[in-house]
Amino acid sequence: MSTLDTVAHAGQTPDLDQPWADLGLKEDEYARIREILGRRPTIAELAMYSVMWSEHCSYKSSKVHLRRFGDLPQTTPLGETLAGIGENAGVIDVGQGWAVTFKVESHNHPSYVEPYQGAATGVGGIVRDIMAMGARPVAVMDPLRFGAIDHPDTARVLPGVVKGIGGYGNSLGLPNVGGEIVFDECYQGNPLVNALCVGTLRHEDLHLAKASGAGNKVVLFGAKTGGDGIGGVSVLASETFDEGGPTKRPAVQVGDPFAEKVLIECCLELYRAGVVEGIQDLGGAGLSCATSELASAGDGGMIVELDRVPLRDSTLLPAEILMSESQERMMAVVAPDQVDAFMAITDRWDVEATVLGEVTGTGRLVITWHGETIVDVPPRSVAHDGPVYDRPMARPQWLDAVQADTSASLPRPGTDELGQVVLDLLASPNLCDKSWVTDQYDRYVLGNTRQAMPADAGLVRIDERTGLGVAVSTDCNGRFGRLDPYAGAQLALSESYRNVATTGALPLAVTDCLNFGSPEDPEVMWQFERAVAGLFDACLELGIPVTGGNVSFYNQTGDVAIHPTPVVGVLGVIEDVAKGVGAGFAHDGQVVLVLGRTRDELDGGEWAHALHGHLGGVPPQVDLAAEKALADFFVAAVRAGVLTSSHDVSDGGLAITLAESALRHGVGASLDLTPVCERDGVDLTTALLSESVARAVVTVADEQSLATVVNLAAEHGVPVARIGTTGGSTLKVKGALELEVDAMRLAHTATMRSYFAS
Repeated sequence: MSTLDTVAHAGQTPDLDQPWADLGLKEDEYARIREILGRRPTIAELAMYSVMWSEHCSYKSSKVHLRRFGDLPQTTPLGETLAGIGENAGVIDVGQGWAVTFKVESHNHPSYVEPYQGAATGVGGIVRDIMAMGARPVAVMDPLRFGAIDHPDTARVLPGVVKGIGGYGNSLGLPNVGGEIVFDECYQGNPLVNALCVGTLRHEDLHLAKASGAGNKVVLFGAKTGGDGIGGVSVLASETFDEGGPTKRPAVQVGDPFAEKVLIECCLELYRAGVVEGIQDLGGAGLSCATSELASAGDGGMIVELDRVPLRDSTLLPAEILMSESQERMMAVVAPDQVDAFMAITDRWDVEATVLGEVTGTGRLVITWHGETIVDVPPRSVAHDGPVYDRPMARPQWLDAVQADTSASLPRPGTDELGQVVLDLLASPNLCDKSWVTDQYDRYVLGNTRQAMPADAGLVRIDERTGLGVAVSTDCNGRFGRLDPYAGAQLALSESYRNVATTGALPLAVTDCLNFGSPEDPEVMWQFERAVAGLFDACLELGIPVTGGNVSFYNQTGDVAIHPTPVVGVLGVIEDVAKGVGAGFAHDGQVVLVLGRTRDELDGGEWAHALHGHLGGVPPQVDLAAEKALADFFVAAVRAGVLTSSHDVSDGGLAITLAESALRHGVGASLDLTPVCERDGVDLTTALLSESVARAVVTVADEQSLATVVNLAAEHGVPVARIGTTGGSTLKVKGALELEVDAMRLAHTATMRSYFAS
C-alpha cells in the first residue's frame, strides 16, 4: 500500500480489497477475523492472523484429536510433569533436583525447497524451544526420511540435509546422539526432516512463556530481523506440493549457529541472574507468534513499538517484519528495575537487545509503527482461538485389499538361502550402515555422551557428580502405519520405548512428530485420528504422558500422500550412565540369550519391503504388556550389573539383530535357534526374519550372571532362551547360515557410500 494501513484507516475503508487468499486464509476465516475485530483487519493484522492461523502454527485440523492427550495422567513413573502440552517443550522430573526438557518438531517442506538451510534452521528452532524453558541444550537427534535411494532428487536433498544438520549442530557444540534414516518412494517429493532436542535444568530454573505484570518491559534480543523466512515454515508447511514442487516459495530461513551458540550462553546467564519474568523463542511466525503467545499466556495485554525492531533490511514493511522468521531471536519479559542488569548481560555477550514495549492490563495486543497503531487485537484470537476444524474422515477404500495381500504370497527362503538373504538385507537401504551420515555429526562433544548411533538409544550424562543420565530414542515404521495407523503408532512407541529400555533406562515420557498427508483428504484424517487414538491408548497402558510435539500435515505431492509416519520419541532416566548397556558382542565366550516370543509376522517388514518390494497384510501384533515387562526386566538387570550387551529386535528381525551385534566389535557367535523355534512354534526362516515386538538379544559373561538373568526374566514374565556363545570371526546359526563378519561388513558398509560418497 502507498500509505500506512493503520487501525483508523481500516475503520474508514471497510470495503478495501485485501489479499487474504494469497496469504493462505480461507474466505470464512477472513470473515471470522472481521467479526472478531468489528472491522476489516489492517494489512499488519492480516499478516499476523495468516501465519498464526496457518496449519503449522494453529493445529486447526488436529486440535480436536490432540485434545485427548490432555486426558492422560500428567505424571511419569518418577513423579509429576513439570510442564506439558502447550508449552514450548515438555519438562519432566528425573530426580536429584534435575529436570529434563525434550521435544521433536518438523522442518519438512523447507528442507525440500532448500535442504541445507531448511535442515539447519530446523535444528536451530528446536534448540531455541529448549532454551525457552530455562534449560541448557545437551543433545540433538534427527529422524529423517527420503525417497528412493537411487532417485536423482534424493541425491540433491539428502546430502544437503545432512550437511545442514551437521553444520548447525556441530557449530553449536551439541552432540547428535541418534535418529533414523529411512528410504521409501512415498517420501520422494516430501522428505521428512524431524529434529529433537534434549535440555537439562534444575527445577528452580524452569521458565514459561508468559507476559505478566503490567509495566514489565518486552525485550527483543538476538539477531537482527531480515527478509529471510518471511512466511517461512508457517506458510510453506501448510500447503500440499503439486507435481512440480511447492507453488508457494517463501524464503527459507537462514541460520547462524555461532550466533545461536552465543545466544544460548547469554540466555543461561540471564536465567542465573534472575532477570527474566517470561521468555519465548521466535520460530515459526516470528514476532507474530512471540507477541501474541506471550500476551495471551500472561495478563493479556501488551504494547509494542515495531519500528524499534533492529533490521538487517531497512526496506521491510511492517507486515513483513511481523511475518519474518529470521533465526536466532528471543523475546523476554523483564521487570523495569531489572532492565539495566538484563542489558548489561546481553552487552557482555555482544547480543543486541532492544526494549520494544511493555505489558499492559488492557487485554489487547497493540503494535505501533512510528506512533501510528497498526495492530489492535485480542491476543488470544491470534494465538489460541483460531479456526478449529473437525474434518471429515473416511476409512480408505483400498485398505481391505492391501491388508488381504499378505506376505504369505511371497516365496519364503529355504535354509540354504538364508545366508544370502541376510547379506542382502544388511546391504538394503534401510538396514545398511549409515556411518557416511553419522560421521558428519559430532556425537561426543561436551564429553557426556555415553552412547550414540548406531546404539539403540542415545545415552547422555546430565550430572557429572552422580552419573545421572537420560536415554532417548525416536522411531516409526511408516509401512506399518499404512497397513494399520492405529497399530502403527503403537508400534512406533513400543520400539522407541524398547530402545530406551535396552540401555537400562526407565522410560518416562513421550514426544511425537505426527507426519501425514493433507488434512483435507478424509482418508488422511482417518489415518491421523487412528494414529492419535493408538498413541493415546498405548501411553495410557504404559503409564507415560505425552509432553508435547508437533503435527506436520500436507506431506503429499498432488493427491499422493506419504505413509502415515507418527515419529515417536521416548525419554528415560538411568541412575548412572556408567552402568548403561550397549549393543554388540564384545568378547569371546559369552552366553547369548533371546528375550521375548516370536510369531510369524513378516508383513510390512524389511524382508518383504527390501527384497520383494511388497507392502501388504497387517503389521506385527502390538503387545504393550510384554514391552513393559521387558523394560522392567532391563532396568533390574542393568542395576544388577549382569548384562554385557543388549540389542533390541526390530527391523529385519532377529537375523539383523544378530548380524549387527557381531559387526559392532567384530566378534562372531555360534548359535542354535532350536529352543526358540520349538517353544514358539515357528520355523527357522520365521525365527530369523519375523519382526515381532518385545524382543531383544543380550549376553552375559558367566553362569552366575546367567542364573541372575534367568531369575529376573522369570520374575518379570519375560520368556528367555539360551541360543549359543560368542566368539570367532564368523556368525553361525545352526542349519541356517555361516557368514564371515568381514563379508557382512563389506555388504553392510558399501551401500550409502556408493550413492553419496562422491
